[in-house]
Amino acid sequence: MINSEVLDGIKNRFSDITTEMSDPSVATDPRKMAKLGREHTSLREIVRHIDEYLSVVKEIADLKELITLEGEDDLVEMAKDELVDLESDLPIKEDDLRLMLIPKNPEDTKDAIIEIRAGTGGDEAALFAGDLFRLYGKVAERKGWKIDLMNSSHGTKGGFKEIIFSISGADAYGSMKYESGVHRVQRVPATESSGRIHTSAATVAVLPEAEEVDVDIQANDLKIDVYRSSGPGGQSVNTTDSAVRITHIPTGLVVTCQDEKSQHKNKEKALRVLRSRLYEVKLAEIESERSEARRSQVSTGDRSAKIRTYNWPQGRVTDHRLEGDDKNHALEKVMNGELEDILQALRTAENADRLANL
Repeated sequence: MINSEVLDGIKNRFSDITTEMSDPSVATDPRKMAKLGREHTSLREIVRHIDEYLSVVKEIADLKELITLEGEDDLVEMAKDELVDLESDLPIKEDDLRLMLIPKNPEDTKDAIIEIRAGTGGDEAALFAGDLFRLYGKVAERKGWKIDLMNSSHGTKGGFKEIIFSISGADAYGSMKYESGVHRVQRVPATESSGRIHTSAATVAVLPEAEEVDVDIQANDLKIDVYRSSGPGGQSVNTTDSAVRITHIPTGLVVTCQDEKSQHKNKEKALRVLRSRLYEVKLAEIESERSEARRSQVSTGDRSAKIRTYNWPQGRVTDHRLEGDDKNHALEKVMNGELEDILQALRTAENADRLANL
C-alpha cells in the first residue's frame, strides 16, 4: 500500500494550486501564473491516477466487508469473483502510481538550449553536426515545439562547426536532455573519393533554459564587446557592429551571438545562453553536494560519454545506454525525426533507476 498521507498531500497541493490560479492578483502575474500552470498540469494526471487507485482500494475493502457480513449466497459469490479481479488489478495500478510519484526534476519542464559542436573528423564532423541540427528540427516539428537560432559557425564544406539554438515547448528539456553527449557517425563522407568509411563525431550539450530568477547576473560582472558579424569563409555579412561577445568575468565563460542583424537581439540571445550555462554550473554544484546523488545509467551530465552511433552502411542507429530491443533503431526513421522510441526507453530506464533508489 502507498502511504495515504503522501497521496492526500498531493491532492491537497493540487487543490491549493487550482484555488491560487483563480486569484486575480496571480492572474495578473504572467510568470507566477506560468509556473503554477506547469505544476497544475503535471499534478492533474497524478491526481487522476490517485483517484483511480483509491477507488479500487475502497471497492476491495467494501467487498471484503460484504463477504464477511453476508455469509454465503449468489451476491457473495459475485462479490468474491469481483474481488479476485480487483486484487489482481491493484498491484498494476500501484506500480503505475509509484512511477508517477517519483519526484520529477524541476528542470524538466523548462525550455532547452542545445549546443552542437563538430568533433573529430574535420569537414565530415561539421556536416554531421548539420545533420543533427536537422534531426532535432524534425523532432521539434513533430512535437509542436519552436526553434530559435542563437548562434552558428558554418563549416567550410557545409554543416556547422558550432550551432546553438533554443527549443521552446512542453517538457522540451525533460525530453531532449538525453541527447547530451558524443554522437558518432560511421559513413563514407561526401568529401571522400576512395569510398572508405570514416568515423567522425559531434558533441551535443543540452541545457535547461534559465529564467532571470534562477541566476542573478550583475552588470559589472560582464564585459561586452561588439564587432561586425561574419559568414562562411570569414566574409562580412553586416556593415554594422551587430555581433556581440559577452564575457562573464567571475567564471571566464564567453558567449557570442551574431545571427541577428540587431545588436540588441544578439545581446539578448547571448545573455540567455550565458544565463543557462551559469545555471548548469549551479545545478552541478548542488548535485555534487548531495551525498546520496549518484550517476544514473542514462546520465545526462557527461558530455564526453559516447552515447550513440549512426551507422550509414548498416542503416542502423545504436544507443549505447540501452539494452535488448531498445538498443538498435532504423537510421532512416531516426534521421526523419522519429526519436520518441529512444527517448521513451531512456526515460523508462532512468525512472526504474530512480525508483530503485527511493
